[in-house]
Amino acid sequence: MDASSSSPAPAPPQRLAREAIGLREVVFQSITHMAPAAATAFSIPFGIAFAGGASPLAVVIALVGSLFVALSIGQLAKHLPSAGSFYTYASRALHPSIGFLVGWAYAFVEPLVAPLLFLNLGFAAADVFHTEFHWAADLWWPWAIAGAIVVFAIGYLGIRVSAGTGTVLGVFEIAVFGLIALTLIAKADHNTLSVFTTKYANNPDFTGFSGVFAGSVFTVLAFIGFEAAAPLAEEAKDPTRTVRLAVIGSAIAIGLYYVLTTYAVMAFIGPSKAKDFATGAGWLGLGRDAWGAFGFAMIFLAIVNSTIANANAGSNAATRTWYAMGRIRLLPAALAKVHHRYQSPHVSVVMQLVVGLVVALWLGFQYDPITAFGLIATMIVVAFVPLYMICNLSCLAYYWRYQRSEFNWILHGLFPILGIAVMVPAFLAGAGIPAFKFISRLPHPLSVAGPVVGAWMVIGVIYLVVLMSRDRTRVDETAKVFLEEDVEARI
Repeated sequence: MDASSSSPAPAPPQRLAREAIGLREVVFQSITHMAPAAATAFSIPFGIAFAGGASPLAVVIALVGSLFVALSIGQLAKHLPSAGSFYTYASRALHPSIGFLVGWAYAFVEPLVAPLLFLNLGFAAADVFHTEFHWAADLWWPWAIAGAIVVFAIGYLGIRVSAGTGTVLGVFEIAVFGLIALTLIAKADHNTLSVFTTKYANNPDFTGFSGVFAGSVFTVLAFIGFEAAAPLAEEAKDPTRTVRLAVIGSAIAIGLYYVLTTYAVMAFIGPSKAKDFATGAGWLGLGRDAWGAFGFAMIFLAIVNSTIANANAGSNAATRTWYAMGRIRLLPAALAKVHHRYQSPHVSVVMQLVVGLVVALWLGFQYDPITAFGLIATMIVVAFVPLYMICNLSCLAYYWRYQRSEFNWILHGLFPILGIAVMVPAFLAGAGIPAFKFISRLPHPLSVAGPVVGAWMVIGVIYLVVLMSRDRTRVDETAKVFLEEDVEARI
């Protein structure tokens, strides 16, 4: 072929900032993505409604189940450090086409985390200012816009600023809820280890272990986010070690934090009253009980802080995934552009701002911010939980096929299988598929979440077929670990 007739080779991809952050910042990427304060105030109470006074036991069970998944992700990150994270794992372990579909799903669901949190910030702030200062009840949208601008600015300035800010925000929210929890325990009249048994599983419709199991299923959803360290592998120091420790360590640390805060609720209000504990407002009241008006204010600030920190962590994970997919031309190559000064994937950061604002404001005004929050949360669960299952399967397959000398029947066999088993009821609960008594069908518009995710995946399958027939190398590159190429180049 004549040289003039051949298409020019694509320009080499720009690199993210290598070894820019250490273990501490990577750990807090996962921790803040879990939004410990917001999850304690808004997510855990859904589990309390089922488990009642035995909710601490339900949290322990959810912690163990989530740890199975974290161990699998950590084991994959040990050998496959990549900004592509989930899709690289599946591509290497199972097949590039599966890796592509995992990436396609992740590229859809992770960017929804930010608008979810902007809505959370909006309705939480609007409610407090309406209740305490009689502001208009519908002024949620200025808070959502302000949150989006803050997260954009942090992300645009690069991973050092973004991860460093996440660390500070994460320490604050954990400290506030942790100290107030200890204060409540010290003041409590109901301190008892019996809440770690089924004795106080007192929801009349779900007595005994059935209530604990139901509570643990909904509590698992509060753990989503521990995997968020994985997309930062190409910017972390010693990524094969750092990401593994961050994913596993964050799941354990925040799981124990959830146990502490849930136990504080049971001890202070009494396990017999637990099933009536209010979502969101319940912890604002506990803050006032612990430290007066100052405690109320600190809980509110911690919740606001948590929404910003979570949106920041979600934006980091989303933009690095878009960057990785743009780099191999599965998404527009512009998404792989890196800022010359800040070394942030700045085009992806701008795109995340646009998605965050459009989705939050459109759905918030289309319905209301709380309904919009529920719709986005349902889409995240429907799309994300299956990705956890695929990661577990990938861990088993990868070590069996490619790391047989390291294969351990418990760590790479039993635990991944248990991780898949744990996620099945969590998926059913989040999707509203009534396979268990405690699961109800989702009302409209939450019921739209499944079809929306399904439609996105159908588009992905069509795109995959086109790529496999015209340019399969772009699919095959989902298995590429670019850090390996960097090492080889230096050698």
